[in-house]
Amino acid sequence: MNAMPTESALTAGLDDEQREAVLAARGPVCVLAGAGTGKTRTITHRIAHLVGAGHVAAGQVLAVTFTSRAAGEMRSRLRGLDATAQTGARVGAVQALTFHAAARRQLSYFWPRVVGSTGWQLLDSKFSVVAQAANRAKVQASTDAVRDLAGEIEWAKASLITPERYAQAVAEVSRDIPMDAARVAAVYAGYEALKARGEVALLDFDDLLLHTAAAIENDPGVAAEFRDRYRCFVVDEYQDVTPLQQRVLTAWLGERDDLTVVGDANQTIYSFTGASPRYLLDFSRRFPDATVVRLERDYRSTPQVVSLANRVIQEARGRVAGSRLHLIGQRPPGPEPAMREYPDEVAEAAAVARAVKGLIESGTEAAEIAVLYRINAQSEVYEEALTEAGVAYQVRGGEGFFSRQEIRQALVALQRAAERGDVGPGSDLPALVRGLLEPLGLTAEPPAGTRVRERWEALTALAELVDEEVATRPDLDLAALVAELRVRADSRHPPVVQGVTLASLHAAKGLEWDAVFLVGLADGTLPISHALSHGPDSEAVEEERRLLYVGITRARVHLTLSWALSRTPGGRQSRRPSRFLSSVAPKQAPDRSNGSRRQRGPAKRCRVCNAELNTPAAIMLRRCETCASDIDDELLTRLKDWRSRTAKELKVPAFVVFSDNTLIAIAETLPTDDAALVAIPGIGARKLEQYGEDLLELVRARG
Repeated sequence: MNAMPTESALTAGLDDEQREAVLAARGPVCVLAGAGTGKTRTITHRIAHLVGAGHVAAGQVLAVTFTSRAAGEMRSRLRGLDATAQTGARVGAVQALTFHAAARRQLSYFWPRVVGSTGWQLLDSKFSVVAQAANRAKVQASTDAVRDLAGEIEWAKASLITPERYAQAVAEVSRDIPMDAARVAAVYAGYEALKARGEVALLDFDDLLLHTAAAIENDPGVAAEFRDRYRCFVVDEYQDVTPLQQRVLTAWLGERDDLTVVGDANQTIYSFTGASPRYLLDFSRRFPDATVVRLERDYRSTPQVVSLANRVIQEARGRVAGSRLHLIGQRPPGPEPAMREYPDEVAEAAAVARAVKGLIESGTEAAEIAVLYRINAQSEVYEEALTEAGVAYQVRGGEGFFSRQEIRQALVALQRAAERGDVGPGSDLPALVRGLLEPLGLTAEPPAGTRVRERWEALTALAELVDEEVATRPDLDLAALVAELRVRADSRHPPVVQGVTLASLHAAKGLEWDAVFLVGLADGTLPISHALSHGPDSEAVEEERRLLYVGITRARVHLTLSWALSRTPGGRQSRRPSRFLSSVAPKQAPDRSNGSRRQRGPAKRCRVCNAELNTPAAIMLRRCETCASDIDDELLTRLKDWRSRTAKELKVPAFVVFSDNTLIAIAETLPTDDAALVAIPGIGARKLEQYGEDLLELVRARG
């Protein structure tokens, strides 16, 4: 068997702060770890050090985190250390689980002792029970409203709030709730009663934690056996613990203090689920002798990305802001983050799609590019723009716009109205559509409740899409409109592994990409309008700032932040950039000719008329799109034939090899060496290496 890595092997390659955290004495340790600072490596090496030095046996360590993916990564890292402790136990024997998985194992073991012969069954989905409870409480609730009620019950239980205290608790924190607090509380109480009715107890995921904590708190024998089994605890993402999870952790620990926690309060973005950074912020008060280590060296992002992240978060206010980390970029320098303003969302999406395509053509893998937005309903315009650009994509943490249940229902409703044939050209089509969507949830004002609001946002986006269609094609009737929407829906790419990622900022937490586009950064969207309703200096607005910070720190090299002044082309430009950008956005006038800010540095000029070039296509062609072309048509035909053969051999779409504009630029400029090829936008070092000789041979053979 392999020997446990020596202390020097465990700390080799670690920076000074990581090494301090790894080698800290057994006892309370708090690691404040910024984005990209190597926290997982640090805590797994700390576990290996504790086991290898004989402080604790591998089987006595319990490491907990919040997602199965994170727990799996931790287990993989521990197995990767691939060694045995002096006691003979492998480091890979350490248990790394989610809170709920750990509690489920423990409850399964202790249940017969603390409850007896009554069995229990895990309730995988609480929807049907909540719906039944709502019906018994005479609360009329749609499918989405039931989901919101289920979410409120989860929040209350995670926050250790009973049905009796629910109304008072939501008033104290000014929580946005889906309906009157008394009705929510009635459904909550009915839900708990229904779960306990049968011969077999129904437990939801929060009950796993509640019963585990109660078993240890109330039964000295259970507590003694558990605490003899587990001696050392590690908690990742500690800023995201809920009061219920903290109660379980406290029960696990008892009077002991062998606890390592890792977190960053400025990445707290899940307070709507009950998560609270206060346990991380109060760690040193609870454990006055704790070792506190700050990891601030960022190995993920370029110094330019890190600098922007620091500037955004340094404007934060409140108690969380006091714990902010000042990240120090460790990667080689990269491009400055770009900030772009556009007249409307369509222009913004089209520009992003062009930029994405340009990155792919320059050698960036599609899977290493992400477009991140605040709400899922924003995906529609980017799905369309990427589809039109021929770029495959996948929607992470949600469904594509036209795959959403409410959009499918809306199209059916519009189709049925069209089949009745009572609406033709000349009708007020946008008003008609809004009337048809109203029963599905399109109200005049955004409703309360997360899921109900998501439905409203999606239906609003569909209504605005109809406005846009009618504005460009005033002769449309309802049947033709439905046909156009069906074509849009059918044209969308299915999710593919290597596609560009579309995701909400919440769904992007814990992930990273080479290139990130943060889009729709306008006041009212980020910060979201219902956060602003709590006041401009509220904690809700500060959490929105942290959400932007998390988005920025997902980027390794390329980062673009953009916003639009109106929703639709020709619309009233009443929006303004996110207030979080006021201190970091360059003071430049937007370029209204193409909807983007002017590029820094010397302007690109037409090689024919010397006019300034403003569009990506013109810059690539190195001439105005309206100027006369001196293209070699026969060479262009041969270039396209070559591209077709190459794409077929590589089993990729033709545009992945080169875009039409790149081939046109080659056929016009007739490059004769590598330097001339690289001067053409779309031909980077990677593509030069792959295709340069073929291209030059085609140019040389043109005569």
